[in-house]
Amino acid sequence: MGFPPSHRDRSDPIRFAYWVPNVSGGLVISKIPQRTSWDAPYNRRLAQIAEAAGFDYALTQIRFTAGYGAEYQHESVAFSHALLAATSKLKVIAALLPGPWNPTLAAKQIATISQLTEGRIAVNVVSGWFSGEFRAIGEPWLDHDERYRRSEEFIRALRGIWTQDAFTFRGDFYRFTNYTLKPKPADPQPEVFQGGSSRAARDMAARVSDWYFTNGNTPEGIAAQVDDIQAKARANGHSVKVGVNAFVIARETEAEARAVLQDIIDHADPEAVKAFGHEAKNAGKASPEGEGNWAKSSFEDLVQYNDGFKTNLIGTPDQIAERIVALKDVGVDLALLAFLHFQEEVAYFGEHVIPRVRALEAARRQRAEAA
Repeated sequence: MGFPPSHRDRSDPIRFAYWVPNVSGGLVISKIPQRTSWDAPYNRRLAQIAEAAGFDYALTQIRFTAGYGAEYQHESVAFSHALLAATSKLKVIAALLPGPWNPTLAAKQIATISQLTEGRIAVNVVSGWFSGEFRAIGEPWLDHDERYRRSEEFIRALRGIWTQDAFTFRGDFYRFTNYTLKPKPADPQPEVFQGGSSRAARDMAARVSDWYFTNGNTPEGIAAQVDDIQAKARANGHSVKVGVNAFVIARETEAEARAVLQDIIDHADPEAVKAFGHEAKNAGKASPEGEGNWAKSSFEDLVQYNDGFKTNLIGTPDQIAERIVALKDVGVDLALLAFLHFQEEVAYFGEHVIPRVRALEAARRQRAEAA
């Protein structure tokens, strides 16, 4: 496969982000005991641990209703600000859901937080997958590609509000007339992330987003998406980076790590997994080509919300580091990680995996320079 030149021999280190457990139940639909909490004190401490461990970003989740173990949910933007107040370097990505959020409100919230934190806030524009949630809060549920059309307008509106005075925009979903926001965000401008695996998601990212998140997958599966999205971005005169979801189980032996994975699956909540799978697969298969997130996920895959087991960051620190560098080789710029016991496992990852990744990256750079 012919990768874009920027992804054949890249010197930039791969970046690391973690899923913020600001909803209850952790990041697996399983009744296995977890030393992870959704409350504010736990998450403030987790953010500090992640910052010290070498993580670049934290991603807060947006949920409005209970389901699939997430009985309690903290709102993403307010929670992101709390984590930023507890740290000094970590960037926090706040999830926004077009529909409940208007770009005006979102632009003003994020601009204020950006001013308060010297530009450490970013956004993840979530096009929506949970139709029951939209019905519960009285929001229209759009067809798959229409959700991405709305998200693209949402992003274009955000950028216009953040960068222009007297901003005027005429879209199908949002309209602005000579609107000026002051103060605007601090430099650098907030990065815009988005998720998805469908054609509509890739096309949108190739036009307007800074970052494209995809569900967990093998290097080969990710490479196909990278090749497509980078070719489209080049044709649009645009640049986009790629992040992949992964669930990490790092242990001293591979056998121990695999046993933990099996324990998670053995303790899965079948009814909750099936209910999540029904909603998620309907959302994924609703894309015209049937290639959206979760369209081909098995029961075991769905135990982790975003197919994180598929990425196979499960084993010893050396094995995981090698697999992360293999992801980088196919064009991944960021690994978005989840864990079973967040605080201690994020610390362990920072102590035992990140240094190994950096050593492998340095060795590759030295070989490239010597060639």
